[in-house]
Amino acid sequence: MTGFWQGRRVLVTGHTGFKGAWLCLWMERLGAEVVAMGLAPQSTPALYDILAPWPGQTHRLVDVRDGAAVLDLVREAEPEIVLHLAAQALVRRSYAAPTETFATNVMGTVNLLEAVRLVDGVKAVVVVTSDKVYENDGAGRAFREADGVGGKDPYSNSKACAELVCRSYRDSFFGDDGPALATARAGNVVGGGDWSEDRLIPDFVRALAAGDAVRLRYPQAVRPWQHVLEPLAGYLDLAQALVERRGQAPEAVNFGPDPASFASVAEIVEGLGAAFGNDAPWQPAPGPHPPEAATLTLRSELAGERLGWQPRLAMDETIAWTADWYKAHRDGADMRAFSRAQIDRYEELRQ
Repeated sequence: MTGFWQGRRVLVTGHTGFKGAWLCLWMERLGAEVVAMGLAPQSTPALYDILAPWPGQTHRLVDVRDGAAVLDLVREAEPEIVLHLAAQALVRRSYAAPTETFATNVMGTVNLLEAVRLVDGVKAVVVVTSDKVYENDGAGRAFREADGVGGKDPYSNSKACAELVCRSYRDSFFGDDGPALATARAGNVVGGGDWSEDRLIPDFVRALAAGDAVRLRYPQAVRPWQHVLEPLAGYLDLAQALVERRGQAPEAVNFGPDPASFASVAEIVEGLGAAFGNDAPWQPAPGPHPPEAATLTLRSELAGERLGWQPRLAMDETIAWTADWYKAHRDGADMRAFSRAQIDRYEELRQ
C-alpha cells in the first residue's frame, strides 16, 4: 500500500470528522499529497484538533453544499484520487434536521461528482455511504451488495440516494474513459477520538467521566461494529484497485467485521465497562425514541474476493484498542504519536 500512495495527489472530504481525521493521519504516514476539505470540527474536544499540527497537508473549510466552492477547490487540488467522507452522519440528528441531511448527503455528493466531471485528471473516486443503505425488512439477515437500497429514516434514505447519484454519474458521465467510481458501505465504527453526539462510544466516555452510567435506547440492537481503521483500510484498498485494476474493482462493496464480532449495543458497552473497571456501565434510556433497526449486519466476502481485504481485529481487540486510546488521552499522552502507533500496529497485521 505504501508505495502506491507515495506522492499521490489525494482529495479527502470530511477531514474534520472522526473517520476523516484518522484517514488524514494515515495518508500522512503513506506519503500522499493531501488536500482536505470539510466543516470546522463539530465536537469539543475534536480528534482533528487533537492530532494537530498537520504539516505537509492542505486543509480547507469548505461546505459540500456549496457547489461553486467545491468546484474551485477541486480545480485547485487537481487530485488523482478523491475519498468522499463528508456527510451528516447521525441518525437521530437526521430526524431533527432532515433538510440539512439530504442537502449534505445527496446534493453534497452531486456537487463533488459534478466538480470531478468538470476537472481533468481524476482517476478514481470512492464515495463512502453506509451499511444503512439497504432496504431493511427486519428479517435479520446479513446484507450483500446486490440487495436493494432504501431507507426509512432521513439518514439511511439520504445515503441510499447518494448510492443512486453515484450510479447515475457512473453511467451517464464517467463511462469507461472517465474516473472510476465506487461506493463503500461500512458498518458501525468505533475507536479512539470520537466525541460526536448520540454515538455509543462518546456517550459512554462522557458518562464515565461524569461518574454516571450511559443510557441506552436499544441495548439489544445488533450492529456490525468494527474499529475505525478496518473500513479505512478498505477505502484505501478500493481506491488503489480502481486505479490499478479498474475492471476487477467492485462498484459497491461492504466493509464489515467478521460475523463472530457482531454484537449488541449492551455487549459493546459491557466490554468497555470491563476495560475501565466499571461493572455497571449502562442503564435503559427513558423513551420514546425514534425507530431504529433491531438487527443490521453485513456480508463482506466481496471485499475479500476482489480486493484482498479482510478484518484484522476481533471484537475484544477492537474494544481494547478503543479503551487504550481514551485512557491515553485521559492521562495526557501525546495522542498524535499514540494514534500513529496504532496505525503502525494495524499495518503490521495486514502484512
